[in-house]
Amino acid sequence: MSSSNQLPPIAPMAASAQPQKMVTRIVAAVAIAHLLNDLIQAVVPAIYPMLKTNFSLSFTEIGILSFVYQITASLLQPWIGFYTDKHPLPYLLPFGMLVTLCGIGLLAFAPSFSMLLIAAAIIGVGSSTFHPEASRVARMASGGRFGTAQSSFQVGGNTGSAIGPLLAALIIVPNGQASAAWCMLFAVLAIWVLYKVSRWTVQHGQKMVMVHRQNNPSQLHGRTLTRALSVIALLMFAKFTYIASLTNYYTFYLIEHFGLSIRDAQLCLFAFLAAVAVGTFAGGPIGDRIGRKAVIWVSFLGMAPFALLMPYANLFWTPILAVIVGLVMSSAFSAMVVYAQEAVPGRVGMVSGLMFGLMFGVSGIAAAGLGYLADHQGITWVYTLCSYLPLLGFATLFLPSTKKA
Repeated sequence: MSSSNQLPPIAPMAASAQPQKMVTRIVAAVAIAHLLNDLIQAVVPAIYPMLKTNFSLSFTEIGILSFVYQITASLLQPWIGFYTDKHPLPYLLPFGMLVTLCGIGLLAFAPSFSMLLIAAAIIGVGSSTFHPEASRVARMASGGRFGTAQSSFQVGGNTGSAIGPLLAALIIVPNGQASAAWCMLFAVLAIWVLYKVSRWTVQHGQKMVMVHRQNNPSQLHGRTLTRALSVIALLMFAKFTYIASLTNYYTFYLIEHFGLSIRDAQLCLFAFLAAVAVGTFAGGPIGDRIGRKAVIWVSFLGMAPFALLMPYANLFWTPILAVIVGLVMSSAFSAMVVYAQEAVPGRVGMVSGLMFGLMFGVSGIAAAGLGYLADHQGITWVYTLCSYLPLLGFATLFLPSTKKA
């Protein structure tokens, strides 16, 4: 009798602890929106060689152009995430894409370098509203499979980043700067998708947040939290400085070192970015099973030998090594984002904004700094220097666990 009397209060608790199912259509929608958003953004560095010729730009000016876009997105994202944690703005997603629409239109018809800088800044503002909010929605709809949802969201962005240079090589470069206006169609489609996502967030978002908070791992405190976030920041610096060296200057390296045409160099960049997109998804599901720290280990130290070999490879092996590096390195970001979200639960927007903001900030500063070094030391020297960055992955040794015992 006593055991039967205890069952009713236990049953509801067990039910509440059960994970919810992933809302696949919402995760897929934010992944598609991420694809469209990053496709538009990837067009900007993909047409750098064309802009360099049209406006007689130096490598330093190319770096400044990338810096303006990246730093605009970087500075705003954490503050947007911090604000929306307390005051949700679900319709900020389609509004931010509308800002991007204006930026790409200005980029297509910019008559001077100063107008290019303004266009890059506007596109950066649009990006700053997209990433923290879309990452929050992906977590809401994850059903507890945070790594899988985050990597799905991220693979959409990486796919868009891979398509951007291909689009530039096939449409924009042959037809001139004004043909970048075709990207406005992708922005309009993204606005429609994000409007649908925002409506779902209004109806179901708060319930999903409460469910995830009940089962969230314990947060880190004090010095342990400071150490964890410091190591993540160092790993972000290593990863995105290396990515900036390839995204912004890989085509220049291939053109200068091997004499490739702009079109062939952009196709090689597409192959690298496509490999990043393919490899991204693996990090999330594997991290859900074996832990984020293990994924970060494999990502950094697994790519290091190939990165170190790349500056000494011939034309045949260079694109192959770049593809291998892209496949291996791409799993780390979703694992680092979810790690930070687990370390500071209840601040999903702020943490996502910090992570994406750090990504854009490091990428922007690195692009400007590497451009300056390329003007003074040569693109090959910069390419060789950056090959040592993956060795900073040894800092993963100092990451504490975010899991409850």
